[in-house]
Amino acid sequence: MSVVIETQMLIRKPVEEVFNAFIEPEITSKFWFTSSTGHLIENRTVDWYWEKYEVTTSVYIEQLINNELIQILWGEPKSTVDFIFEKITEQETYLRIRNYDISLDGSALVAFAIEQTAGFTTVLDGCKAYLEYGAQLNLVNDKFPPFV
Repeated sequence: MSVVIETQMLIRKPVEEVFNAFIEPEITSKFWFTSSTGHLIENRTVDWYWEKYEVTTSVYIEQLINNELIQILWGEPKSTVDFIFEKITEQETYLRIRNYDISLDGSALVAFAIEQTAGFTTVLDGCKAYLEYGAQLNLVNDKFPPFV
């Protein structure tokens, strides 16, 4: 079975700004991971950290098309994720996140799809709040216990 998980959001900022928010870890850390070993560069690997959860994941950047696409390979099990940036107007970007090439089946696939959909939706919500309003909602950090 070929499953594609997809989430999407209109972000009222120029496509260059939204794209850059995912390339530059100083920005991405405001709404997703805590820190990173570096900027996203095609054919390179970076590590993303979520310190509260003591989680690290290695991310291989398969493809970058400026202001259009970021394609990564990540996770356990490894899967492909596309961040697709579509310019709607000078001040609006439609961002879709697609996750596929998932080597699971049955109940494991269902659980993975639910988790990834929820996770990427949280990322999009946090990104929108930060880019449009400058609000750091701490959505990822506050999603799971322990709460301090």
